Amino acid sequence: MLGLRDEGDGVLVGEIAHRTGDATARLAVDVRATGTRGGEPDGTTVELTATSDLRVPFFGWLVDPLVRLGTRQALRQVVAAIEAELAGEAAPTPRHHALLPPVPFTAEQAKRLAALAAVAALASFSGALLTQNGDTVARSFHQSDEALGFALALARAGVLFALVASAVADRVGRRRLILLGLVVAALANGLAAAAPSFEVFTASQVLTRAALNATAIVASVAAVEEAPEGARAYALSLFALALGLGFSLSVVLLPLSDLGSESWRIAFAASAMTVFLVPLIARHLRETDRFVQLASRVKERWRIREVFDARYGKRFVVLGLVAFLTSIFAAPSSQLTNRYLTGAHDFSNSQVAIFRMITAGVPGILGLLLAGRLAESRGRRPVAILGLFVATAAQAAFFLGAGALLWLAPPVAIMAAACAGLAVGTVNTELFPTEVRGTSNGFILVCGVAGAALGLVLTTQLRDAVGGLGPAIALCGIAPILAAVVLLRHLPETRARTLDEVSPSEI
Repeated sequence: MLGLRDEGDGVLVGEIAHRTGDATARLAVDVRATGTRGGEPDGTTVELTATSDLRVPFFGWLVDPLVRLGTRQALRQVVAAIEAELAGEAAPTPRHHALLPPVPFTAEQAKRLAALAAVAALASFSGALLTQNGDTVARSFHQSDEALGFALALARAGVLFALVASAVADRVGRRRLILLGLVVAALANGLAAAAPSFEVFTASQVLTRAALNATAIVASVAAVEEAPEGARAYALSLFALALGLGFSLSVVLLPLSDLGSESWRIAFAASAMTVFLVPLIARHLRETDRFVQLASRVKERWRIREVFDARYGKRFVVLGLVAFLTSIFAAPSSQLTNRYLTGAHDFSNSQVAIFRMITAGVPGILGLLLAGRLAESRGRRPVAILGLFVATAAQAAFFLGAGALLWLAPPVAIMAAACAGLAVGTVNTELFPTEVRGTSNGFILVCGVAGAALGLVLTTQLRDAVGGLGPAIALCGIAPILAAVVLLRHLPETRARTLDEVSPSEI
């Protein structure tokens, strides 16, 4: 029943990884007689002990409670199975906790994912500073809404560098590009902190976005490549949680902007200091096994044309259009929310921070946890379609509403967007082979950035014509609705299929 084996000293040992999601988890069963009657055993005690050797860097404070949760759950299930066996009843069906991975992670897989999650947190923090402080920066340099919108759109021009960098990652490996991106982004935000003009600030953010886009692409690819089969979406959901952690830190620092007209520089200086964390991350970051295997097999790996060939070209067209259309709404929705709240509803920066934490913090975490489970159990395609539709409708209602709707719509939008974004982000990586996985995601990013730039420009230009910034942003929601209804249904389903089955190498 439990698959136990005797390892001496009367202690039986068995595997419980399938019950905990932790491949290092072990069960020890010590069976002892408690007394005798007439020379025969009168009773038996059974002592069950669950142990784990899993230790992860950076996120032990989060993973350790999950390990304890998994081992306690496994013990309860084993006790229930033993009691059912003694009573001659069928053992109860084991239940898998929603917070635990659907399949076990080895210690090495967990450590590598933790290192990539640390990368995600730093990258998200550094990249979100422009989003959070754009309004304050514009006022500091006496710039208009149109100038801010143009600067936000221009910052995305760095995507061309990100495209090249992500393609190079398919040639030289994931690790080098990730570490280089973190260093460049930190130095660029240091330049932003000391920027003497709006033009210098904007130029620094072009460089920051370029580096962080490349880092995020390559790190997310590595997270999927390092995940065990059956837990790719789950691994990416943890990666996304780390992104959310970095974003939350940028929100926490937002009240600093209320200290004075130039106090926004403090947050960018803090980002520059993250360069000193890169050596620590480098010690734990390893090249992905899939890339190492590919590199040992072939020397010629940079095959950009493979993204557009007969086998993968249709997938790229669909995913590229989805990225373009969703970004038309997502970019102004995220980048200009603070501006909308301060301008249309008279929020201060501190009030914006509180609003963001309440409406996006906990809902975002719950949404990502839910997204990983749903994408693994229900499939990527249905989760992406429904999530994108609901998220767009709820967020559009936020920009068109007031009062209670202002607080109720964002949590719904955040949770639904987490589900859609996680599902789409997973297939972005799954649907292309190892030799072009970074390149394909780089091209998809270009499509998304083009949509983002268009959305930002359209929003600021349409503001007066449609009656304000809120209605202008809401109008852009037509684009992702089209993506959900028309495009996503053409993607193949990847749930319960191996990477080599979904996207076999062509070299």
